This record gives sequence, C-alpha cells and structure tokens, in this order.
Amino acid sequence: MSIHSLDLLDLPALYRYRSEAISLDSSRLLTRGNPLGAIGVMAYINPRRHIYSAVATDDGPTLAGGVIHTNGDTFAKLLYLAPASQMEHRAIPALIEHLTSQAGGWGALHVLAEVAEPSPAFVPLRKAGFSVYAWQRIWDVTALAPDRGQNGSHNGNGNGSAGHRWVRVGAVDLPAVQNLYHQIVPPLLQPVEPAPKQPTGFICNENARAHVQIVKGMLGIVLFPLIHPEATDVSGKLTSLIEAIPNRGGRPVYVCVRSYQVWLEQVLSELGAIASERQAIMVKHLARLVKDEQGVLAKQPANVSVQPSRMTRMDHHKS
Repeated sequence: MSIHSLDLLDLPALYRYRSEAISLDSSRLLTRGNPLGAIGVMAYINPRRHIYSAVATDDGPTLAGGVIHTNGDTFAKLLYLAPASQMEHRAIPALIEHLTSQAGGWGALHVLAEVAEPSPAFVPLRKAGFSVYAWQRIWDVTALAPDRGQNGSHNGNGNGSAGHRWVRVGAVDLPAVQNLYHQIVPPLLQPVEPAPKQPTGFICNENARAHVQIVKGMLGIVLFPLIHPEATDVSGKLTSLIEAIPNRGGRPVYVCVRSYQVWLEQVLSELGAIASERQAIMVKHLARLVKDEQGVLAKQPANVSVQPSRMTRMDHHKS
C-alpha cells in the first residue's frame, strides 16, 4: 500500500469522485460546497494553508481523504473520505491515520469528524481511533425570516427585532461570552471544543444569555448558537437573529444544534425549521498524559518529609 500527498496527477481521479465524497465537515459543505468540486480540489495544493489531501493506492481503487486546520486552534477537522463505495477497504483506516498525523504536525491536539447517522465512514473512523463525543443536527431556517437584501433595514449592524437586539461581540463582552460557554458546554467536551479566545460573533442584549458564531461562504451561512436554558422568548431571539444576519445576500441559513443544547430542537421545530439527519461528532486525541514514575529531588526544610512527585507531560501521538 502506498499513501502520498495529493499532486496534480491525482486531480482527475479526485474530480471523478466528487459525487462519491463523504463530507466530514458539515459547515464547510454548506458554506463552500462539495469538497471535491473544482474549487475545493484546487485548495489542497496550496502549501501555505493548513489544508491537506492524501491519496492511497493498494492494487485496486484509488482512495482519498482530506484534513484542515486553522492556525492557532487546538483541533483539526477531517474534510472528506472518498469514494463512499470503498469505506470497507482495508487501506481506509491507514489513510485516516496518515491524515491525523499531518494534523499533529500542525500542532493540533485533537482531530474531529462529523459523520451522518448512519454513514459508511463510521466504522473505519472507529478503527482509526475515533470515538463519539457528541451529536448534532443541522436545521434549515432559511424560510423563518425574509432576506431583506442590501436595501433592507438590516444593514449588517446586528440589529434584530424589537426587544432582541443582536450586536457584534466586543472586547468588553468576551468575559461574558466565555462565562456563558462554561455554563453550557460540558467540562468533558471543553478540551475538544475550547472557549472563544477572541471577541467574535454576536451577542443578544438580554443579560448575555445568548451568543452565536457565524460561518459564511458563497453557498450558505451556518449559525452556532449558545443560549442559556433560562433565556426568555428563545423563539423570538432565534427569529430576530436570522433577520439580523449582515449581508445575507439570498444565501440559505442553517442552525447547528449540539446534543448539549438539544432542547433548542423543539423550539426550531415549532418555528417550522427543517431538520437534517443526526450526525455523530467524533474525535481522535493526538496527545495523551504519560505518568513519569521518577522521583524528583528537592531541598527540604528540617523535620519535613517530602514524597517523590509524579510529574506528567504531554506526548504527541505518532503514527
């Protein structure tokens, strides 16, 4: 079996797989389209970006996969595996391992993959060391509020309907956003889904109990809300939020609901939003704690007994 990084000679094969690619990054799919479309494929050959695609051959069909990382993030994301008809091939787990090793070289501590339920990619991801840490569902909310266009009253300042004013997060709002994050995201998930470090997204005016991150692309807009369970008139807040999206430009709008906020699904359903199939969010940890049993010598005051310390260090996983 041979695994190598994508080169120009592989592009025709990848383009033929565009209808068989299993997307593992839902927001990128909804905002930028097929990862093996013409535009998506060309992105993989830019060496300056943390985006990488690899090809595996094993006396049979060509297999491919991709991974992406944003500089400074503690996690990377698998982008796709292809073709869907070959997910039982023995080389797929090795290809996934190769992609995660690349992410480790970028400094990522975790690699995420979003897998539809059910998906032929689920089993090979498990074989490659991924496990489910949460669930999510994407809701189409395009029809919940009209797009008022460039000439409408919503001109990108973040204003929503009366009583639910959404404004851009400023530096002064960051502590409140981080506090909201720590109240909602379970502690076990926080290393994988870290709190925002920069003032991004929008915040609602009601006691900082609602925050949203927005991912935009040419093909769509995806909202990632954090809303406190004690917030009032959540349906009104969500409708106002969709109305307040700056420069929507006729693009469809989606809301991503994670399993730790599953109560939002009933609100969206009552509003008339359209649900997609549930997805598993899978993670592979590229670092592990290793116990060091060696005692540490230290000077000690008289009549004080000091036990040897057990130090821990972070070792990166290597394929």
